[in-house]
Amino acid sequence: MLRFDPFRDFDRLTEQVLGTSSGTARAPRFMPMDLYRSGDHYVLHADLPGVDPGSIDVNVENNTLTLKAERSERTEEAVQWLTSERFAGRFLRQIALGDGIDAERITATYTNGVLTVTLPVAERARPRQITVNVDDKSQPAEISA
Repeated sequence: MLRFDPFRDFDRLTEQVLGTSSGTARAPRFMPMDLYRSGDHYVLHADLPGVDPGSIDVNVENNTLTLKAERSERTEEAVQWLTSERFAGRFLRQIALGDGIDAERITATYTNGVLTVTLPVAERARPRQITVNVDDKSQPAEISA
């Protein structure tokens, strides 16, 4: 059976540079995510299909958001694998947070293989309108003759 893998050369280069085998149970390739701002909060969506929800850990320390999760290794025995692309192991992603995030109000949910983290903007970092006061003393005084 002839197999074609367009990413083989990229994986080989990664192995040479990092000194580890890319995409194995020991080194999952990535945790893809989207991050956007919506009004007064940021929303992060991370793809984590098939992970055990109990293994998901979301924490904030020193203005760094850390996402951890684990997908258990497959335990099928007496099978002949033809393709094995769904890696098992630990996933880790860290994102530096600015001072404008209210770390006390961060929430996270895991639904249909997607971890959603909501990061509220701190009150002090929200845009606000500054009122301009008019100083009447700056008006020229009237002089009568």
